[in-house]
Amino acid sequence: MTENPTGGPRLNMRGAVDLSSLARPATPPPGTPGGLPTPGAWVVDVDTEGFPALVQSSTGYPVIVLLWASWSEASVKLAADLGSLVGQYNGRLQLARIDADANPQVAAAFQSQSVPTVVAVLAGQPLPLFQGAPELDQIKGVLDQVLEAAAANGITGTVPGAPSEPAAAEPEPDEPPLPPLHQAAYDAIERDDFGAAAAAYEQALKENPRDDMARAGLAQVGLLSRTRDADLSAARTAAAQAPQDPDAQMAVADLDVLGGQVEDAFARLIDTIRVTFGPDRERLRVRLVELFDVVGAEDPRVQQARRALASALY
Repeated sequence: MTENPTGGPRLNMRGAVDLSSLARPATPPPGTPGGLPTPGAWVVDVDTEGFPALVQSSTGYPVIVLLWASWSEASVKLAADLGSLVGQYNGRLQLARIDADANPQVAAAFQSQSVPTVVAVLAGQPLPLFQGAPELDQIKGVLDQVLEAAAANGITGTVPGAPSEPAAAEPEPDEPPLPPLHQAAYDAIERDDFGAAAAAYEQALKENPRDDMARAGLAQVGLLSRTRDADLSAARTAAAQAPQDPDAQMAVADLDVLGGQVEDAFARLIDTIRVTFGPDRERLRVRLVELFDVVGAEDPRVQQARRALASALY
């Protein structure tokens, strides 16, 4: 920062990143797989298409941008912490959540190397704040500093259109009860016991081999279990260093599916199958079929990948 003639801090705009010329891919909406819960009064979910308007709005009030990813537990926790803290400022700050995997050009514009990353945007210019998930009191101190910098630069407006009190939510219709084994699996997932969840789904398949919900659930539990402690950067490095190593390629494919990069995951495994033989090829095929179950048989990406798999095998 540089000094304001009035005595307060001013943002140093030299070398600022141009945030205005971005392409416009879509990002999953909140409440869908890979997304966050529905935002609150002062929180918005933004994709690349809506990003220019977000930058423009920062001329009136400070915008706090969270670059997150669905595979990052720290991202999800930080989104909740930031949403809670931003609510305490009653519209003097807006939190914009941006899925870095679904909107890579926005992440690149902010020069983000990892998630979660938090950046303030004031008067259309980015101000890097922090990476990772600090403690709540540390985050609040940073937000207070952002407001001080905003005031010094004449950015003192409030977020328009947010309700003073949250509207009463309409009651959701009751969902039909799950079959007992499915409910047992769901309860096990809720308590982070993937082994028990897998056992419940396996028993359901023994009782009914045509139970597609159990098959999909078992595949999803397997994916969650395998990626629980995975490091995406390390996995990608290992896969790049050993392009024909089935385990290295499967590890990245798992993380890509979890992060929404479905086509990349399928293509990676199919390309590896083409140059692999014997038991390793069969392990790759089985993993790919499991990922088909995770994504869903009716998904056109699965149907296309099934044809490519047949070609690779025969």
